[in-house]
This record gives sequence, C-alpha cells and structure tokens, in this order.
Amino acid sequence: MSQTRVLRLGTRRSALATTQSTWVADLLRANGSKVELVEVTTHGDVNRAPLAQIGGTGVFVSALRDALLADAVDLAVHSLKDLPTAAADGLVLGAVPEREDPRDALVASGGRTLADLPAGARVGTGSPRRTALLRALRPDLDVVAIRGNVDTRIGFVTAGELDAVVLAASGLARLGRLGDVTEFFDPTEYVPAPGQGALAVECRSGDAEVLQVLAAIDAPHVRRAVAAERQVLASLEAGCSAPVGAHAGEETLHVAVEDHAGVLVRRARPFATVPDEPSARTLGAEIARDLLQHELRPHTSAARGGDPEVTLENHPQDRSDDGPRPDPESGS
Repeated sequence: MSQTRVLRLGTRRSALATTQSTWVADLLRANGSKVELVEVTTHGDVNRAPLAQIGGTGVFVSALRDALLADAVDLAVHSLKDLPTAAADGLVLGAVPEREDPRDALVASGGRTLADLPAGARVGTGSPRRTALLRALRPDLDVVAIRGNVDTRIGFVTAGELDAVVLAASGLARLGRLGDVTEFFDPTEYVPAPGQGALAVECRSGDAEVLQVLAAIDAPHVRRAVAAERQVLASLEAGCSAPVGAHAGEETLHVAVEDHAGVLVRRARPFATVPDEPSARTLGAEIARDLLQHELRPHTSAARGGDPEVTLENHPQDRSDDGPRPDPESGS
C-alpha cells in the first residue's frame, strides 16, 4: 500500500470503542500503515432510551457504515457482536483480529460470586441473553434492566443501587478493569453472545488497498469460530436483542436459547475438526435447524439489523435461514 495514504479509521466516541479502535490502529501501524482515528457519533450514543425501543445494537453500527459508504472513513471497528449478520451492500468484513476473553463476568459487592448472592439480590444487565441465563441459574434473583458504559454499570454496584452487574470480560480487560471482577462465568454454562470478545473491521468491498492491509491482521481461526456462532443466530432469524448464546471453543460449539416458555434449551456439537469458515457456518445452521425442529423460533423481523425485544414462538412451518444478531451490551 502507498505509504502516503493515511487510513481514516472510524470509531464511536465511547472510551471502550476508542480503546478498541486504537488497538486495531496500532496493529496496522506495526505493519507500516499510517492511521488516524475519526470519531463518529451514532444514534445509540446520544439516545438514552432502551435499546429495544430505538432499534437494538444496530444503532451503534449504522452511522459507521454510512461514513464508510460516504468515503468519510476508510475502515471502521465494531464489537463483532454488535454487527448484524446480514452484510451491508458495498461493505465487507476485512479483518477479524485475535479475540479477547469471550466470557461474561460478574462484578458484585463484597467480592461475591453468583452463588454467594442472597435470595432476591438485584443484578443488572441490559441483555436478554444474560437475563435468561441468570434466571436459569438463579431464578430467585431480581434482574434489573440497565444501560450505560462500563463505569456507569459498575457504579451502580459501588453506589449500592445494585448487588451485582454482568459485563463482558473483554470490555473490562480492554479498559483495565479486570480487578473489579468477582467471578468469570464458564462459557459452556453461561454461554456468551455470538462473536463476544471479537472485533470486526469493515471496509468498502472495492478498496483493494485496504483489504490487503487488513489481511495482515486477520485471524482465520477466530473467523471460523465466530462464523459458526453468528450462523446459529442468523439461521434462527434472531434479532439483536434475542436471548441466544453461542460459543465455539477449541473443542465444542455450545448454544443456549430461551424458548417461548422461558426455558433455556442447550445444544453442543464437536467443533475441533471443523476445517474452515464455510464448514463452520454449516455446523451453526445445523444446530439452528435442530432447534427449529423442536419448535423454537425467535419471533422477529429478520430484515432489520437491530431488532428489539425478542421472544421465541412456535412456527414449525416457515424455517428460512437469514437474519441479524445478538444482545445489546456496552462492550465486546
């Protein structure tokens, strides 16, 4: 790539978003590229209404995509779990770098674990998936819907308004807040959101120079894992707020879905021998078909990239395989 071209990297303005974008920029700079960050304000950053009301986490993506298509930036960094599974015309996923810790983490007062929390303890999360998993493990808890950045959410605990909050370990790691964690959840039991901990770097599909640069920071094994996870979501036609967890570890792909009756349904399939990205998508689609055969189907409009609250209904007749993405959280 021409050393005279400075790559304009679009990022949201939050502390976590700029930290993630700076990390990607530093990877590119280490390979000889010149990079400058361009801050982009998204609708989700300025509207404090619940995400379910304003379009799910897709509201964090659309402004960055608009900036790419308008040639205002050359690439954009997203938390991969915020990215709709449906590709945007004219854009391509140029790189999925190495993944941060995909687990969910508990931040609780008094250093407590989930098992240590008293009956009726107030636990905050903005995620239907995390809510479903909490209620499956501790149905006695009072799960409180919250929004806000990492500092705001942890502040609810330190101020005594909540007994605990659940956050992505990756976001805490990138912000240097792992010391606040009182418990890391086992991803085979408390299944993370599809793509959690991973970053997505988008660019224009016709920009060969940028695609060549991004190829150097792409991690094929991470692409393979997140392809399986996101295909589960897409094939279930789940929206951004759907209570769906999917995590591809080194050995096994674990899936957890809340059904129409509020029961958590789990599936697991061997993943170690899956050779490539297309095969990973096939495996994800197979698990989704198995769930659909058991009359588990997210009730949502699959055309939107940021659907509101999603429940699961019985729809055994119509089983198409396209759709958007996971749960709204501040952080990857």
